[in-house]
Order: sequence, then C-alpha cells, then structure tokens
Amino acid sequence: MDRTSSTPVERQLMLTGKTFLITGVLKESSIAFHVARIAQEQGAQVILTSFGRTAKITKTIAKRLPQEPPIVELDVTNEEDLAALSERIGEHTERLDGVLHSIGFAPEGAFSFLDATWEDVSTAVHVSAFSLKAIGVAALPRMSEGGSVVGLTFDASFAWPVYDWMGVAKAAFESTSRYLARDLGPKGVRCNLVAAGPIRTTAAGSIPGFSQFEESWDGRAPLGWDVGDPVPTAKACAMLLSDWFPATTGEIIHVDGGVHAMGL
Repeated sequence: MDRTSSTPVERQLMLTGKTFLITGVLKESSIAFHVARIAQEQGAQVILTSFGRTAKITKTIAKRLPQEPPIVELDVTNEEDLAALSERIGEHTERLDGVLHSIGFAPEGAFSFLDATWEDVSTAVHVSAFSLKAIGVAALPRMSEGGSVVGLTFDASFAWPVYDWMGVAKAAFESTSRYLARDLGPKGVRCNLVAAGPIRTTAAGSIPGFSQFEESWDGRAPLGWDVGDPVPTAKACAMLLSDWFPATTGEIIHVDGGVHAMGL
C-alpha cells in the first residue's frame, strides 16, 4: 500500500462533546479565561458564571474567546443563586462534564495574621474554601458520570510570606477537595486541584506584597517560571477536566516550575 496516498486520520480533539461550567473569568490574563479558551479549542462547549457588577466585565471578556459563551448568574455566597444553578445551567445544556472553581477572595484585614478579625477570616474561608463544596453540590444534578471538578490553589503546605489567613483558607480548600472527592466519587465524579505558582491574576493583585513571590519564584524553579504566563496552569486544568485522568481524584497537581519539590 502506498502510504503517501492514504487519507490521513482526522485527529480527535481532547474535549469534543464536553460541556464545562467555568467560574472566575474576569480578565484575559486570568487562568480561567485560558481554561475556557483551551476547552473550546479542544472541542468543548463552555458556560461562564458571574454576578453583580462583575457580570459586565465577564461579558466583555467572554467576547474574546473563540466562541462567545453564555453566562449564568452565580454568587457562591448566595444560597438562592446556588439553589437555582442547576436550572440556570439547564437553559443552555442538559448535562455538565466538569466544573472549574477559580474563585478566591479575602478582605484586606485577612492579610495581617495577628490582627485579622473573625469577620475577615470567615469571609475568606466562605468564598475561597466552602464555595468548592457549594458549587460541587449545586452543579451535581447536571453532572455526568465521569465528570470532573477542578479547583485552583496555592500550595497550602507552607506558611508563605504575606499570605496569612488566605493561606489558611487555601488549606481548608485543599481539605475540602479531598472530602468532596470522597463523597462525589461514588457518584462517578472526580475532584482534583492544581497548585499553581504565582500568576499575575485579579486575585494576586489584591494580595499586599505579592511582588515578593514574583521576584523570587523564577530563581527557585528548576524549569523557570513566568508570572505573566497562565497557560501552563490552564493546560493542567484542561487535562484534569478531560477523560485522561479517569482514576485520579483527591489529588493536587503542582504546576509551579518545580518549586514545591526544592529545599531552600
């Protein structure tokens, strides 16, 4: 047979036929934006979430994706929004194959560990940790077997400079992911996290002293690190949303240039 004259086999896109709910698209530089872009490029349909004044921003940024996706109202601290999420998703799709949790917030006071109030801390934990469970449960009626919940963390194994109660919230977030993996596993749904190195995102811009990470991370990373490049992290999220990790749950994948594995 003349191989040069054979018809090439059409390459199957990694996420063909999938539908994902993606939170946290606020800027074109955000990790969530690039997860949405990669998902669409790999054949998936995407639904975004936003709420309040940020909805206008999300709508503007959504137009820069390969296909403009629908946006559903979701404030993760609002019980009415959470209760209505499945119905709102149902206006655009019968089923979901995955959810990206890219949400984090802490009041300014939470970045002073000894001076923070419980009000500051409880807000950080509610928005940045409990919301993973809240979204997982709210989206579950639409989730298909084999579905995937993926969240973004900043390695909570250490007491980082300036991170303070947001670091505690991330520790709670990582623990929440393990419990969610335990309880969603029998329903055929995985839950994993990506621990990213520092990226210049909207969330990072709200952290006082974030430049300390920017200045030191690249020098400590065996592979090097670009704080302005969210794509490696977004690719890891897309892989975890795909079917290529069918037996992986409760895991944290590090995308940090290798810093987590190095000593001082």
